[in-house]
Amino acid sequence: MKLAYREFGQGQPLIILHGLFGQSDNWNTLAKRFGDSGFHVFTPDLRNHGLSPHSEEWNYEVMANDISEFIKDHGILNPVLLGHSMGGKTVIFFEKLFPGIAKKLVVADIAPRAYEPHHELVLKALNAVDFSDINSRKDAEVILSQFIPDFGTKQFLLKNIYWKENETKQMAWRFNLSVISSHYDSIGVAVPAFKSLIPVLFIKGEKSNYINSQDEKDILNYFPNYELEIIPNSGHWVHAEQPEIFFNTVLDFIS
Repeated sequence: MKLAYREFGQGQPLIILHGLFGQSDNWNTLAKRFGDSGFHVFTPDLRNHGLSPHSEEWNYEVMANDISEFIKDHGILNPVLLGHSMGGKTVIFFEKLFPGIAKKLVVADIAPRAYEPHHELVLKALNAVDFSDINSRKDAEVILSQFIPDFGTKQFLLKNIYWKENETKQMAWRFNLSVISSHYDSIGVAVPAFKSLIPVLFIKGEKSNYINSQDEKDILNYFPNYELEIIPNSGHWVHAEQPEIFFNTVLDFIS
């Protein structure tokens, strides 16, 4: 699949992958900073997200294959791969399926293990938004508020609304909500066992429970050459909550 993407800077290739319900422009500010720091940054929209094509097939294997195709299409050599949450697990799957391609990995607030479903309320909220019956983001926000009290989460989701370019003048979600809803279990799976000696940086938000003490022991079985950095005063959205510390932590590792 040919992925939509944004591009910044020149130098060592750095590919940044967003998380579930995200899109490449979530990373614009940090991507520009990495671009100004000697990196040629690519921020693709993963399939069924952002401006990339929609598909009925959606799991980590096909997303890793999309990144492999992206790397080949753009003639990228020895890239650093950075991914947050779903994007981070895609990075791990990529290393399993395509060893020897990436130079280093940065995995932000996700572990290789399986995760119990925990986005049910978000999916319920998104599916409650009927774009045939509303015509403003404010209307959509009112509906989301019935399920999601957190302001930041609502604003993150609302960024995915756009106006269809057709005669209906109707809004829609950029992400493929029907496929994400029906294939949601595919995103919680564990990465099958493998071992890689590539340098890997795992980043954990101090207040996040996505990486626990048992995960640290398990990560060692996948990546004997790994480091773990904990970003203070941050949760799962570690790069958005503490962008300066996150940027410097990643830069120190990949430079």
